[in-house]
Amino acid sequence: MKNFKKYGLLLIIATLVAFAAACGNGSSTDENAGDDKKGSETSGSIVVSGSSAMQPLVAAAAEEFMAENPDADIQVNAGGSGTGLSQVSEGSVQIGNSDVFAEEKEGIPADELVDHKVAVVGMTAAVNPNVGIDDISKEDLKKVFTGEIKNWKELGGKDQKITLVNRPDSSGTRATFVKFGLDGETPAEGITEDSSNTVKKIINETDGAIGYLAFSYFTDDSVTPLAVDGVKATDENVQKGDFPIWAYEHSYTKGEPDGLAKTFLDYMMSEDVQTGLLKDQGYIPSTKMEVERDAEGKQTKK
Repeated sequence: MKNFKKYGLLLIIATLVAFAAACGNGSSTDENAGDDKKGSETSGSIVVSGSSAMQPLVAAAAEEFMAENPDADIQVNAGGSGTGLSQVSEGSVQIGNSDVFAEEKEGIPADELVDHKVAVVGMTAAVNPNVGIDDISKEDLKKVFTGEIKNWKELGGKDQKITLVNRPDSSGTRATFVKFGLDGETPAEGITEDSSNTVKKIINETDGAIGYLAFSYFTDDSVTPLAVDGVKATDENVQKGDFPIWAYEHSYTKGEPDGLAKTFLDYMMSEDVQTGLLKDQGYIPSTKMEVERDAEGKQTKK
């Protein structure tokens, strides 16, 4: 009986030791897993591509994010909204930026993508400062871009031939401008450039030139933004729904994001970026909009 009690006591002690060890190992494993998860969210590398209208914002946010997280590498490329949507759909980049809804681009499997509306961008026609006008009616804007009006003197400006500067078909900036600035009418042939920075440079250096740019590119007096029907191209007028040419800035992921891509998108939607960096870069927080639009372009009050 004594031996039975002795062995029973030893068995209980051994069981308790094994249980304690298991708990200790489980705790250690959980902590290590947490550390690994945390590391994967703020380290590694991702590639972002697409809308050149979004590039200044995303590049600035990436620079600040990487300064805070030195183990992260975020490469931001332009190339146009079509490129961003195609590449994120193919899985060759982790985030695809677009000025248009994925549903608006033919050949894009929108149902496989997740939309993150990072901001709103206003756009307007930009002219060489010497053309002599700073306001245009929407009807005249359409006539200029379809080639019906060929000289600025027809609109009260200087006697200068109008030179059109367009973006390629893949450009979300072009799609937005055509849809909401030209009511869907196709622009006439002109100079075509991939980059908004290059468009701005050409307009500045070419007498009589007109193109279109996001508000974020109007940082100096090298080009003149045009009011439309007397409504100035301002953030406030876009927010109220008075200025017609605007679009959401979308960051698409293939499925729900994880790891560094998710952490960076969360950072883009943070208060610091939305109320600070975003506005500094010339964008409009989507949370400040008094109107909203769907993929078909229908605008309604919030």
